Amino acid sequence: MSIKIISRGKGKSAVAAAAYRAGEKITNKYDGITHDYTRKGGVVHTEILLPDNAPAEYSDRAVLWNAVEKIERAKNSQLAREIELALPVELTLLQNRSLVREYVKKHFVSAGMCADIAIHDTGGGNPHAHIMLTMRPFTEEKTWGDKQKKEYILDKDGNKIYDKKKRSYKCKSVPTTDWNEQTKAEEWRSGWAESVNRYLEKLNHSERVDHRSYERQGIDQIPTIHLGVAAFQMEKRGIATERGNLNRKIEVTNQQLRQVRARIRKAKNWLYSQPITNAPSMVSVMSSIADSKNLNSRWKKISDLKTQAKVLIFLQSNNITDMEHLVDKVTQMNEEFYEVSNKIKAVERRLDTLTQHLAQYENYKQHKAVYEKYKSLDPKKRDVFYDKHSEKIELFKDSQQYLNAVMNGKTTVPNKSWQAEHKKLTADKFSLCEDFYKLKEEIRSVEVLRRGAENLMREEVPDRKIKRTHEAEL
Repeated sequence: MSIKIISRGKGKSAVAAAAYRAGEKITNKYDGITHDYTRKGGVVHTEILLPDNAPAEYSDRAVLWNAVEKIERAKNSQLAREIELALPVELTLLQNRSLVREYVKKHFVSAGMCADIAIHDTGGGNPHAHIMLTMRPFTEEKTWGDKQKKEYILDKDGNKIYDKKKRSYKCKSVPTTDWNEQTKAEEWRSGWAESVNRYLEKLNHSERVDHRSYERQGIDQIPTIHLGVAAFQMEKRGIATERGNLNRKIEVTNQQLRQVRARIRKAKNWLYSQPITNAPSMVSVMSSIADSKNLNSRWKKISDLKTQAKVLIFLQSNNITDMEHLVDKVTQMNEEFYEVSNKIKAVERRLDTLTQHLAQYENYKQHKAVYEKYKSLDPKKRDVFYDKHSEKIELFKDSQQYLNAVMNGKTTVPNKSWQAEHKKLTADKFSLCEDFYKLKEEIRSVEVLRRGAENLMREEVPDRKIKRTHEAEL
């Protein structure tokens, strides 16, 4: 789920946004521009849901959003909130439509918002829903209410405070609804996860979703990033993208971390299962490794000698003389692994974020001229231009939306500071990777010692059996 605000201050129009998402032709009475998206494909369902206090005529999309444009007079007015939902591919269109409608009624319409729903599915495996929501409540008379009201600031005796400079009483603005509170985003995301999981369970699907990050869930894994529409379509056509490459790199890192964690756990479990008092000495184990009977070639001999040398260096450098010392070392390795892996994940997460920032800024610069030309055209000529340059236009819009969210109201993109931080973290990552690969080498040595000890103990078993048989005969 993603949440964003459609604001006139950022050059957006609620009418244009609604027309695009619904694939309709609507004229914006605020500026006189007609937005025609009737040629847009992939719109499989649209509908408007109204709260009890909304006028019935607002079930017409053009009437609703022109009413919003009219009531919001300021140049920087927030016109609508948009919720974009990824829909489960396991469900049919009818099931997803029911899921979205139920969720929207419960969390938005019941709170007093008008909801304009558009479900998109081009058949490419990325069904999703756009929900445009009104930002202003309704009165009991079915007219627009105020977004906020003024309250006088009172002193300790409950009296109004007069401001001599402004020649008026001090007051503050108080929102009339709680729709903009930060806790709402968590509530809406949690509600969507619950709704999806309820439908998946009801329809006998084993998959489940979770709105929380891997870190909050306690999952020891680096999360991949959302591809976005343009990158998803390019990857589908076999064209590698920056985001796609980033996800592939993250998958490799996660795989390596999982493998090393599993190998340490296996070595640790084996050592803890052995009776230390009866365990063979390190000298015996090394002798068993050196006396390998499978030296079939010169290269095998050389390889085994190198392995033995590494294991011997590992034992000497860590002062390991018996199995008890080895257990202590593996316990230490386990602790070091979690420390290094947590640092790697933190650095990787920030590097991934910075890589996205830098890539989106490059897309923004690269395709800005095409987008500005598209916007400068007469609305009647835009469709032809869009069909020819749709990929570049969508990449620019994607990057612009991304940067707006990252900048959070700031106007200057800190590209140089992002580059400097990226360079420093890359150096930190190399240093951490050296520690990680050192741990991998130590794990190899422990595994060789384990195999040597296992071979030695297997050889001792027949001798003990023979001894017990001889004693029984006597």
